[in-house]
Amino acid sequence: MDFLKAILDVLVQIMSKPSILVGLIAMIGLISLKKPFEIVVSGTVKTIIGFLILSGGANIVIGAITPLGSLMQQGFGLQGALPVNEVFTAKAQELYGTQISLVFFFAFLINLLLARITPMKYVFLTGHHTLFASVLVTGILGLTIFKGGSEVALIAVAAIIVGFMMVFFPWLSAPFMEKVIGSKDFVMGHFGTTNYVLSGWLGEKIGDPKESTENIKFPSWIGFMREPLIAMGSVMFIIYLISTIAALGAVGVEGVGKDFGNTDAWWLNAFIQGLTFAGGVGVILLGVRMILADIVPAFRGFAEKIVPNATPALDCPVVFPYGQNAVLVGYLTSIVGGIVALGLQLATLPAGSSMGLLGGVILPSMIIHFFVGGTSGVYGNATGGWKGAVLGGFLTGLLFTLLAGTSLRAISAIGIPNSCFGDTDFGVVGSILAFVSGLFK
Repeated sequence: MDFLKAILDVLVQIMSKPSILVGLIAMIGLISLKKPFEIVVSGTVKTIIGFLILSGGANIVIGAITPLGSLMQQGFGLQGALPVNEVFTAKAQELYGTQISLVFFFAFLINLLLARITPMKYVFLTGHHTLFASVLVTGILGLTIFKGGSEVALIAVAAIIVGFMMVFFPWLSAPFMEKVIGSKDFVMGHFGTTNYVLSGWLGEKIGDPKESTENIKFPSWIGFMREPLIAMGSVMFIIYLISTIAALGAVGVEGVGKDFGNTDAWWLNAFIQGLTFAGGVGVILLGVRMILADIVPAFRGFAEKIVPNATPALDCPVVFPYGQNAVLVGYLTSIVGGIVALGLQLATLPAGSSMGLLGGVILPSMIIHFFVGGTSGVYGNATGGWKGAVLGGFLTGLLFTLLAGTSLRAISAIGIPNSCFGDTDFGVVGSILAFVSGLFK
């Protein structure tokens, strides 16, 4: 039994690392295609390195925008909870660590089975989001419907739900992803898909893809803004500058220094963080190019042997090269949408209460605004040009903030305070599970 558990632990560790999982699938695919040994090794290693570069770029972006949330809270007097998946994850794993591991493992097998026997032929390859989904479903069901009940039933039901999520949301994204990338080579494997599809659908209604954000014409005196990375760095510097000046009035130089984690001049920190953000995006784009050069051809071999005609579902940054200006537009308008939702939550909050008609009060999460809002901007732009990008980003901030408020209410009801999930699909699925479990009574 211990031996089997050790094997399971190793498999879960491998599957939770997107770089290794996708590298193994690339290797299986290249071997299936009878490629020479050196091509198999090269393609496998380059795929893994591409994912590591992408993850490294994402971490750079996260590090660059994390202080911004604190500065905005302090400078503009915002109070509430931050939607952070990891808080609930840590608590749930303390209570259901083994069950979550089993759900994670069996969900992947159910994903492969559903992809093989249904028209939804997609294999979800974003390991950390599979883990978050497993934690969310297992945690809510384990602490409500299955509390004190059968562990086998909990694992089975949770694995089926997560496995279905892993094919359903990529299937939902497929028609719009084709408009984004111009092919059927891959689909979305990130649980913000509700917003991405909504952005693409509404973009068709209000705009024209010919009026793309990528065709924005800047006046000659700011011609440097034609470069997407320079535009990103410049805009983020301005946002940092405004937020830092506001925070200086509230917490002073010392407090701002704590937000940045050093004692450098505040204006210098604002400048560096803005450009670091752009540098992180540049690293992400490099990683995406490496991944797509190897994983798509290799996956065809995997699909032929394991799941005929399957398509890989990849993490959201894979669409960034298809609309770099749209990423920035979606990010900024998502922040606006989040602030509007925050205002609605505050307006419906009874005096002296932490929960209102719209659940808890959710502060702007710059990480979710960037990755989900930016991706929604790309989808909206693909179908409705700049108007679609603006609307897609705005609705992202509005929707995920409202859903996170509902999530906060539900998770607080099962004894884990100040914890909620941010990404939109988690909000949708979590709200359904909370309703079924009677947490909204």
